[in-house]
Formats: sequence, structure tokens, C-alpha cells
Amino acid sequence: MPGAGTRPTSRDVAQVAGVSQAAVSLVLGDKWRGRVSEATAERVREAARTLDYRPNLAARNLRLGRTRTVLLVVPALTTEFFAGVYTGAARVASQHGFGVVLYPSPEGIGPARDPFASAQAALDGVIASSMAAEALTAIRGDQLPLVMLDSDPEGSVGAATVNLDIADGVRQVTDHLLGLGHRRFLHLAADVPSWTFEARARELAGRLRAASGTSLRTARAPISIRGAEASAQAALTGERDRPTAVVCDDDQLAAGVYKAARRLGLRVPEDLSVTGLDDLALATAIDPELTTVRLDAELFGERGMRALLAVLEGRDPSEGDIPVDLVVRGSTARVPAG
Repeated sequence: MPGAGTRPTSRDVAQVAGVSQAAVSLVLGDKWRGRVSEATAERVREAARTLDYRPNLAARNLRLGRTRTVLLVVPALTTEFFAGVYTGAARVASQHGFGVVLYPSPEGIGPARDPFASAQAALDGVIASSMAAEALTAIRGDQLPLVMLDSDPEGSVGAATVNLDIADGVRQVTDHLLGLGHRRFLHLAADVPSWTFEARARELAGRLRAASGTSLRTARAPISIRGAEASAQAALTGERDRPTAVVCDDDQLAAGVYKAARRLGLRVPEDLSVTGLDDLALATAIDPELTTVRLDAELFGERGMRALLAVLEGRDPSEGDIPVDLVVRGSTARVPAG
């Protein structure tokens, strides 16, 4: 046992747990499965807790040739969604002795300067949103173990891809609005060149083509309330067959539609049904509360980090898109009479 003021070592943990130092290393390095029993692993963890043991990460990293640091590249932090992605990724990373550096791509998309003197020397891997993919070349992230989020699985540059089931979310929105009798649709699309937004547009158009008597117009807007207000007002002004439902790529765009509707003397949802996507805090701050698709941002980050850990360990990441859910609130109603 260590003396007063002496930092406990792995040997002390091994002695208290009654196991070898090698077993302690396996358990605390989370590589014990199939090598030691669950009971032994728990005994080691309990001993480490009792002794308040902290591994010497610097020494371990030198032995492994790793920095145990991961870069999470996202668009500029304009919504809380990517904060949730970071929270989930950092939670899983900390459980495995990794740290996560959050790097917003300047202006949301496009090239970025290398945040390190040498990203390849400073990082073990990268998790990147497709909206920030162009930053990867500049930071040489595409030459490191890479997991892509919200990216085309057929053309992804990453060793693994993690997606939310966005197509199903759009299907749920479309079916909900069709069920309320809506046939004239406006798609307020994010003016961002990204696979995830292209996938939303394709799914919406395909779903409406399969429904009789429907029409679809598209207007584009930057992901901001002010930009969405201007685009929606232009799209809804002077139309004889005005859309009765607006499908928005993002909750911020939906908030802009609310403002445009008020300027035009239209009521939500009596004259115009509006839907969003993300389920940000904003969705319940506006009146009426917004019907939107809930995306679990923290789970998204967790799955991204687990996929990168699998890549680093030479395992196949788990497959399957993350389910999403439509949350019906007050912004949608039956199509207006006449």
C-alpha cells in the first residue's frame, strides 16, 4: 500500500485486487474482455476507486505511440445541435481515456487552417460532419483515421460513417402533413452544399411524387432566422395557389417562416402549417410550439466516437442509422378550408 502523500501505482492496485499488473493494465485500458473474468475486472476497478488511482497517461501514451486526442470538426457553432454532438462524443471518449478537441470550421463550411503544427502528429483520429468536410484537407484530417457524420455512405472518405435516419424523419413529416390534407408544399431548404440536405430534398420530392394531386416548390435560405424570413416572405408573396404547408430543413428556418407569415397576415397553423427538423430548444420557445423531427445529438456524438474507437482498434463499427422521431406540436393543422 502507498504511504501518506505517495501517489498509488498500478502495482498497488494489483496488490489490493489480488491480480497481476498485466491484469490491471488490461482492465483499466478497457481491453480485458475475453482475457480476464468480469468478476476480476470489477475487483480491479473497485481497488482503483478505493486507492483513487489515476493512470499515468503520459507514460502510457509514450508506450502506445498515441496522443489519445481526437478532433471533432463541425460547422460554426450556430445551433446547440453540435454542442450536443460534442457532449456525447466527449462522454464516450473520457470513458476510454481520450480527449476531444472541438474545431468549428470557419464560416461553417470551406477550407480551414491547421489548428495544430501537425495534425497527424498531434491527433489519433478525426470525427467530422459532412458540412465541414472541406476543412479536412487543410488540416490533413483525411490522412488520419476518420469517421464521417451525416455523410453519403456510398461516397464517404471516412473509414466509417455514422448517420441519423434523416430520410425516415422526412417521411414522417410528409406523411403527417398529407394526413392533414395538405397538397401544396413549400420546401424551405438550407442553402448549404451538404449530403444531409440533399438527402432531405430527395426524400421529400419522392414522397410527394407518389401522392396524387400534390405540388412542391423549393426556396433556399441560409441557416438563420433572418435569412429564412426573407426567403419565405418572397416565396409566399403574391401566389395564387399559395402553399398550405412549409417543410423546413432546420428549426431556425421554421422560426423565420413564422416571422414571414406574420408580416403577410398569415396565421400558423390556421393558414399555414410549418415543420422543422432538429427539435432545438427554440422549437418550444416559439408560439405555437413547433412540430419538428427530434434528432438525438448526444447519441449521434456517442456513436461517432464509438465508431472511431472501433477503427483505431481494428474492429468493424456497429452499423445502422440512428432512429429519429416526429414530435407533433401546435404548428401543424388540417389544411384550411377552401
